[in-house]
Amino acid sequence: MYVCDISRSLESTIGAGGLASDVYETVLARAQKATDRLKQQHAAGTLLLTKLPAETDDLEAMVGFADRLCENTSDLIILGIGGSSLGAQTVAQLSGWGTVGYRTADARPVVHMPENLDPLTFENLLSSCDLRTTRFLVVSKSGSTPETLSQVLQAMTAIDAAGGGKYLKQHFAVITDADAQNPLQELAKEQEFPVLHHENIGGRFSVFSNTGLVTAIVFGLNPAQIRRGGEAVIAATFNDPTAPAIQCAAVTVGLLESRKILQSALTVYEDRLQRMGLWFRQLWAESLGKDGKGLTPLAGLGPVDQHSQLQLFLDGPNDKLHTIITRDVGGDGKVPNPAYAKGLLACFEGKTIGDILEAEQRATIETLAKNGRPVRELHLPVLDEENLGALLMHFMLETILVADMIGVDPFSQPAVEEGKKLARTFLAG
Repeated sequence: MYVCDISRSLESTIGAGGLASDVYETVLARAQKATDRLKQQHAAGTLLLTKLPAETDDLEAMVGFADRLCENTSDLIILGIGGSSLGAQTVAQLSGWGTVGYRTADARPVVHMPENLDPLTFENLLSSCDLRTTRFLVVSKSGSTPETLSQVLQAMTAIDAAGGGKYLKQHFAVITDADAQNPLQELAKEQEFPVLHHENIGGRFSVFSNTGLVTAIVFGLNPAQIRRGGEAVIAATFNDPTAPAIQCAAVTVGLLESRKILQSALTVYEDRLQRMGLWFRQLWAESLGKDGKGLTPLAGLGPVDQHSQLQLFLDGPNDKLHTIITRDVGGDGKVPNPAYAKGLLACFEGKTIGDILEAEQRATIETLAKNGRPVRELHLPVLDEENLGALLMHFMLETILVADMIGVDPFSQPAVEEGKKLARTFLAG
């Protein structure tokens, strides 16, 4: 299970250069009251997010759905955007998908997730696949997302042009809301596409539903273990008044209100968590950015950003709360041949790449702290399904608690909906 090193976290966020102790105790009490309200929603059964991790009855249907998608399939193209895609990308990356050198196992299809709406990229993707054995999974809760619908129509057109117009139902499957007025639902009904109904939960909070778990199954991951990690964090948060999610929410709000820390910078030291950083960015921004309130999220990747952003973080404006996600990486990799690690390279003798990364993790955290930059560490002994599920639930609970404390609704996105309506108006014109 995940470990949040709270003692290390608090060293640079409480006391000199951070929160005064009395301020921290005050915001901690507020975070605990916010947790009590969340527990009441959970007990009343009104919050699907906290109910889903304990569910098991729906997993069999997901497995069957995923198996059919992969049967005799060379390429699986998953269409979705934002919350309908980033959670799936996050769990997929646990398998290594999306990292340098990743190769799909022979028994599984090559999976593509063309989230961004670039017409040339999408056209190139379609032309690179054998459309006779390519299938599409279309994910949209509302069923009216214009980016996704335009990709579906383009994909159907490509299949038809390749001579498969009579067999469209063999190439497409859909995850969407059960609403009969849903355009995607209507299309699926007309074309007899298989449909798995989307849970009634906002996209950015939906990774524990079929939105994220069908993709996990496609990659051979265990969906029950992902949920088990989330369930453990819920139990810890509801039963321990100083649980990591509660303390982290308190620190975030305390720094926001007393120090005007308006940015939350997340840095991961693991390629397999890079998409999780992008998922966090949407979760944090879309849930908290309302009524002139919120914190701007930043997502960074390990040593790469030590060479591109750390100068700003250490010597620029002190307006960021840093969250560093680490793993026990010491010893990972191979020891270099001692015949090569000599002379000016002698410092590398007997050291693996994991040893170097371990040192850089520690150095970044300690340097930020010594320079008075608020920093906290979330530590993973290993990165597996349970720990990923725990990490995802940690951030979702922290987001909900922070939203409660600053007085915004974490589940709405009115500004985004306004932009969608205007885009439809321009399209119609």
